[in-house]
Amino acid sequence: MVKEYIASNKDRFLAELMEWLRIPSVSADSRNKQDVRKAAEFLVTKLKEAGADKVELCETLGHPIVFAEKTINPSLPTVLVYGHYDVQPPDPLALWNSPPFEPVIKDDKIYARGACDDKGQVYMHIKAFEAMMKLGLLHCNVKFMVEGEEEVGSDNLGIFVKENKAKLKADIILISDTALISLDNPSITTGLRGLSYLEVEVTGPNRDLHSGVYGGAVANPINILCAMIASLQDEDGRITIPGFYDRVAALSSDERAAINKAPFDLKKYKAELGIEDVKGEKGYTTLERTGIRPALDVNGIWGGYTGEGAKTVLPAKASAKISMRLVPDQISTEITELFIKHFESITPKYVKVKVTTHHGGEPAVTPTNSVSYKAAAKAFVEVFGKAPIPTRDGGSIPIVALFKKELGLDTVLMGFGFDSDAIHSPNEHYGVKNFTLGIETIVAFFKNFAG
Repeated sequence: MVKEYIASNKDRFLAELMEWLRIPSVSADSRNKQDVRKAAEFLVTKLKEAGADKVELCETLGHPIVFAEKTINPSLPTVLVYGHYDVQPPDPLALWNSPPFEPVIKDDKIYARGACDDKGQVYMHIKAFEAMMKLGLLHCNVKFMVEGEEEVGSDNLGIFVKENKAKLKADIILISDTALISLDNPSITTGLRGLSYLEVEVTGPNRDLHSGVYGGAVANPINILCAMIASLQDEDGRITIPGFYDRVAALSSDERAAINKAPFDLKKYKAELGIEDVKGEKGYTTLERTGIRPALDVNGIWGGYTGEGAKTVLPAKASAKISMRLVPDQISTEITELFIKHFESITPKYVKVKVTTHHGGEPAVTPTNSVSYKAAAKAFVEVFGKAPIPTRDGGSIPIVALFKKELGLDTVLMGFGFDSDAIHSPNEHYGVKNFTLGIETIVAFFKNFAG
């Protein structure tokens, strides 16, 4: 019955999703403020059409939060579905094979910014809800909370959660914003890394200088910044910030062995990325490096002249954006302070440095022995024919730790993307089969959880 409903409505589902994907809801860019709101309003309409009793556009100091609910019976359990409708900036545009906000389906994949992260995955829940309402299969209560600031730190969602605990009362949080190992090897994410995101600026002379007249006599901020960044990791790939590893939870050999049981083809991994070899912290596998170990990366760096042709300039300033992925039991604010203190301490006297903090979030680990996890695992068995493998995800969903702290609720991270879906990159895409199987699995989860 569910399969038939999805199959007969598949074209409509995809057409609606592509309409949503055309809205450039980039929360990081103030020029897209109205588009972000338009994406929220689209969701309000679709939730009403799907059968929600109450649908609200909740204003915040930033972008609005979409809240909706359907109460079957107050005595029944309640699932709170969380997601986000904002998307990453599409840059660099030149590397897209098709415009990021003109979605196309090619090779059974939807190509657009937000196709996988997170509009495509959120929309599975809307359509699963619609299917359950149409077919009379919803046997527990459901609430939706979809925000527009996940890609910039969820600051206002944190305030909303703290101020609306009664409104958000539920028994479990359900999120689809993570990845499967593959369709042949389904998985459920049981751990997420935290995040500390900063911007650094190094200033030298009071203006750009002629590199011939001053080169070799005045410090070049780009050179200095590159050297400072390079010093943040040693030759073994360990981060050199004093105190950085003090709170990192040590995993047992059995726990590490369990992580490495997940199917992983290193040769295929390197081939897909077009690299000759991997690089990371010495003594750990690739799965461990991305799941249970912290990392530090430069996300952007600029300064001087980058236009066409040549300009022999010694720049006055150089800047970089730096992110650190954190693991249990690291605390994002503490790591941010350690970074600032260390970066300032290694600044040579011939330049000045400024560090600006952006957003952060805490790492999270979810239980695998809960009723909700077992309901999700059973749903995968029913739809995919295999029990899901528990995995640790290298990405961050900061709100998961906040849900546990403020609402006392665990989260089931039931995502359906692939790591190869190019989220945050040009040519982001999401499999049509992932989308339809996701809808079916979500319906199965609700059935099992209600039972």
